[in-house]
Amino acid sequence: MSRLNTPAVNDVPAGARQILDKVGAQLGFVPNMFKTIASNPSALEAVTTLQATMSRVLDAKTRHSIALAVSQANDCSYCLAIHTYTSSTFGGMSSEDIDLARAGSSVDPKRAAAARFAQQVVDSNGQVSDADLAAVRGAGYTDSEILAIVTVAVQALLTNFINNVNQTDIDIPALDSSATPG
Repeated sequence: MSRLNTPAVNDVPAGARQILDKVGAQLGFVPNMFKTIASNPSALEAVTTLQATMSRVLDAKTRHSIALAVSQANDCSYCLAIHTYTSSTFGGMSSEDIDLARAGSSVDPKRAAAARFAQQVVDSNGQVSDADLAAVRGAGYTDSEILAIVTVAVQALLTNFINNVNQTDIDIPALDSSATPG
């Protein structure tokens, strides 16, 4: 059961309601995470603005792969469920590629390097090695794209932390924990 207050729709300030309406229009439903964050309209605006901004960097499958890799590294069941849903429904990713992304890999070698690097960022608290940087550069990423990978990873960390603190009730199909890769 969620541990933080999730306000009733009528108790959400108008500006936050507009954001929730937009999220609902994009996804077809308003996930519990966003309903909970709506109790703090500034936090809701920060999360959704960051997500909208980062949707313009890297390709969608790479962003999804990073989010899945980071969410797996942080053991965030809610984020794994929502990222699996969005990766398959909107990102066109196969079940195989979703499972590989959770393990920090991909069917695409360049995308695998991004997912692996994002996991290294998380696992090392940002203290990646020269070898980690060389590997992601060797896969073809520029320094500008490496900054994008880090920012997408931090975006995933933000929602991982919110959902892990809250223990957000999963309102989308839960993953089979026995299928966890790695």
